Amino acid sequence: RGRNLWRTGRVRAAMEAVELRVGFVGAGRMAGGLARGLLRAGKVPASSILASAPSDKNLDAWRESGCRTTHCNLEVLQDCTLVFLATKPHVLPGVLQEIRPAVGPHHIVVSLAAGVSLQMLQRLLPAGTKVLRLMPNLPCVVQAGAMVFARGSGAGDREATLLKNILSSCGLCEEVPESYIDIHTGLSGSGVAYVYLFAEALADGAVKMGMPGGLARRIAAQTLLGAAKMMVETGEHPAKLREDVCTPGGTTIHALHQLEKGALRATVMNAVEAATNRARDMAED
Repeated sequence: RGRNLWRTGRVRAAMEAVELRVGFVGAGRMAGGLARGLLRAGKVPASSILASAPSDKNLDAWRESGCRTTHCNLEVLQDCTLVFLATKPHVLPGVLQEIRPAVGPHHIVVSLAAGVSLQMLQRLLPAGTKVLRLMPNLPCVVQAGAMVFARGSGAGDREATLLKNILSSCGLCEEVPESYIDIHTGLSGSGVAYVYLFAEALADGAVKMGMPGGLARRIAAQTLLGAAKMMVETGEHPAKLREDVCTPGGTTIHALHQLEKGALRATVMNAVEAATNRARDMAED
């Protein structure tokens, strides 16, 4: 009986995914990345995705993927149940006022806007709206993102589970308290740029020692990818994995000594703190 219930649940979830109509208000890079993840994983057919933007600048790529497009934000609300708000933060309050009359109890509204709190979203939308706040990062575009979300008072377990399941194709997706979202921005949203800077320096070091730049960048990228995969798949603390690479008197410990002299660890911690504080400041502006 338990197995039959499990199968029934899987069938129901699959049916819901097929019937789900997903809308994007705003059609920029992050929205496009999330949509591509849904399409590649077969979570939602292209014909069930509708994106709106003021001009055709970003919409051509959506049409090439088979998605429907519009210049009317209200049309997205009228057509879709799960709606991602992917506009610039300073534009969002005006968009919320525009779509407010069309938002109903059947809608699940997910904001991607940095610095716009759940409290503000709930104030500008009808009372009881199922609203969640999602913070993705750029690698969602290649289905290797790190995302966190928090739910508003009107959103329950069903909405949280639906969002987590549908975004699993775009990378890691975790539910967190809203207070963690700004920290996630400092750690992962901005953190992608820290990694690119480190990768550039890593490759430049090899170029200095005589390796061609293209080869050095490819090896640097694969080194970061492999190191990250080991962290994810082993679950080991990074300090333990670092120790595993070091041998007494070897190359790695000599290199790590130089990184410590340059205060790499403290500098990166300071960077996460600075980006987190800036995200908090933006929320208060």
